Amino acid sequence: MIAVKNAKDTVTIADVFEYAGQYIHNPDSIALIQKAYDYVMDKHEGQTRRSGEPYTNHLIWVAYILATLETGPMTIAAGLLHDVMEDCGISHEEMVKEFGEEITTLVEGVTKISKMSFKDEQDVYAENHRKIYIAMAKDIRVILIKFADRLHNMRTLKYMPLEKQQRIARETLEVYSPIAHRLGINDVRIELEDLSLLYIDPKAYKEIAELLEAKRNERKQAVEEMMSEVETLLQENAIDFKILGRAKHIYSIYKKMFIKHKRFDELYDLNALRIITKSKMQCYEILGLIHDHYRPLPGRFKDYIAMPKPNMYQSLHTAVLGVNGLIFEIQIRTEEMDVIAERGLAAHWRYKENKGYSSRNEQKEIGEKLQWLRDFITLSDDIQNSDAKEYYNALKRDIFEANVYVLSPRGKIIELPNGATPIDFAYRIHTEVGHKMTGAFVNNIMVPIDTKLKTGDLVEIKTNKNSPGPSEDWLKIVRTAGARNKIRQFLANKEAETRKDTIEDGRKLLLNEVRHRGLDEKQYADVKTYEPILNSLGANNFDDLLYLIGRKNLLASSVLEKVLPKKESFIDNLNKMLQKNIATNERQKASGSGVAVRGVTGMRMALSKCCNPIPGDDIIGFVSQGQGIKVHRKDCPNVNTEEAKKRLIEVYWDYPSIESKRFEVDLEIVGADRTNLLTDIITTLGALKINILSVHGDVIDMTAKVNLKIAVDSSEQLKLAKANLMKIVGVYEIERVIH
Repeated sequence: MIAVKNAKDTVTIADVFEYAGQYIHNPDSIALIQKAYDYVMDKHEGQTRRSGEPYTNHLIWVAYILATLETGPMTIAAGLLHDVMEDCGISHEEMVKEFGEEITTLVEGVTKISKMSFKDEQDVYAENHRKIYIAMAKDIRVILIKFADRLHNMRTLKYMPLEKQQRIARETLEVYSPIAHRLGINDVRIELEDLSLLYIDPKAYKEIAELLEAKRNERKQAVEEMMSEVETLLQENAIDFKILGRAKHIYSIYKKMFIKHKRFDELYDLNALRIITKSKMQCYEILGLIHDHYRPLPGRFKDYIAMPKPNMYQSLHTAVLGVNGLIFEIQIRTEEMDVIAERGLAAHWRYKENKGYSSRNEQKEIGEKLQWLRDFITLSDDIQNSDAKEYYNALKRDIFEANVYVLSPRGKIIELPNGATPIDFAYRIHTEVGHKMTGAFVNNIMVPIDTKLKTGDLVEIKTNKNSPGPSEDWLKIVRTAGARNKIRQFLANKEAETRKDTIEDGRKLLLNEVRHRGLDEKQYADVKTYEPILNSLGANNFDDLLYLIGRKNLLASSVLEKVLPKKESFIDNLNKMLQKNIATNERQKASGSGVAVRGVTGMRMALSKCCNPIPGDDIIGFVSQGQGIKVHRKDCPNVNTEEAKKRLIEVYWDYPSIESKRFEVDLEIVGADRTNLLTDIITTLGALKINILSVHGDVIDMTAKVNLKIAVDSSEQLKLAKANLMKIVGVYEIERVIH
């Protein structure tokens, strides 16, 4: 294997061919790279970089880095050509003519967009990255070219102005480093991160570098002694192995010192060994010997072999008390695991020169191996039409910062961002699982759908093919952009399907109200009658208005009141009507409510939502403008004001006319914060066959507050429920909530 040249070396096209020649032997492939080289040498002639060197030096370096990653000839050629369309004005048609569709697509994938159509630099920034992400989701080679481009640019960043240095360095940390981490390309990631820190916080970089240098000899001696002891231990047990010391890179130390606020001497993993062996079995055998010989530190063992990281990283990690009482971090892995740990995807999918090679099949295989990339593609498809900044933030939250790992019933690991709920999990499994979700079990316990998932949770989604699907309330619960967009799409489709019927319902309701009032049907069915009030009601046109009426967002009576000529006030008319009806002593029942008023005809009546009266409660009627009579409990504070008392009338429960079988009641239960309190409450209500409509709990100063919305058929059933709930150990009081 030819040694890889470092950043301080000079690289020529001969170096590219020498390195690539180790795995590319087809003369046509070599000729393609040569053609791309000749092309850019011609098109970029005379162009220079800020350092004064020929621009083509950068292109050769990009090709060389791609060769060291063992990418294919098309990728290396695209690396040479990656700036020719943007900097030399080469058209799409010419690129296709010279190099074909595949290379042209790769070059276009890394070409920056024009700034002309954007308001500010941030928009350009976000849109450029969205373009790269979507291109990457379709072809992983795009991001490999960008890595090579960015790595060489970072190596030569010193020639840029200070402001641009810091902007590029931050961009590298925010965009390129997370992707490199996700792809497991650690040698690229580490160099990008260290170079970025050099420009973002040069003082901290220098401080850490000096601390490392000061401790170098001491650390080197301790590591060598530990290596010698471990070598002897493994040789005595006839294990085939090699052992290496492992240096910690500067940025990782920076994160722990300056972000996690740890002192340099608290970073125990500065003393580190890596043991490489032949098989998985030997990995575990070595681990057993290490733990038997040295005292392991509790909580520091991680088995990434049994449960690999999303970037396919596999290794055993442990920390032990080693020579001189120092703590050593030890990694144990096979040779194959070690290659993937350092080179990630670039190692696993190295170019294979044979007739069966296909970039499309390679991309498919990558998607099958990397769950996060499948999620990436799905997310890109779901939200690619959104605002660019929203798109980037969604990717950052859902993919790059995802660190909650939960299990499906089949043992599949699903990665989610912090704060994710069972709904997010359901949609990550499949869109239809999310749409048909009716409930969730976490660790075999049924939980509310807004439960925040934690790493290690076993999640099972209950579905029903007859489920009506997600509601708008779900949008307030979900954390991932993918789930949010799928819910929005479902609701939009559902609304579109029902909109026509809803408009017709609204038209009928409006016409019925017109007829009920004895108004001119032709006039009050005419669009022009309502044009002056459309905007004030949140409608763009007459169909929108009818739709709002059909959805019950607007009452037909309220709409008519706005267009009718102004006469006597609503209250004046209502009083006259009450006097007339009282004289006839006629009783009118409210449809379905079971509440009646003596002497009132044709009034709309509804139970108030603030105090939720139920049969058996002492009640009073409140005459509301445009909405008929609202029935309140007599102890409701909303009707016990001086202003409200002017509009009160006597009402009573007319039990034979009650159509509704269930009435909503809000309860607040206060008790001791103890294990299974909520379970006991739910069990008690379940035994009484009382439906729980919603539940929310908080703990303040060791006191638990549980807010419930339940459905009961009468005040007697509510009394029974409260009596049984008060028997629960730890329950202090139960109050009926008034909003």
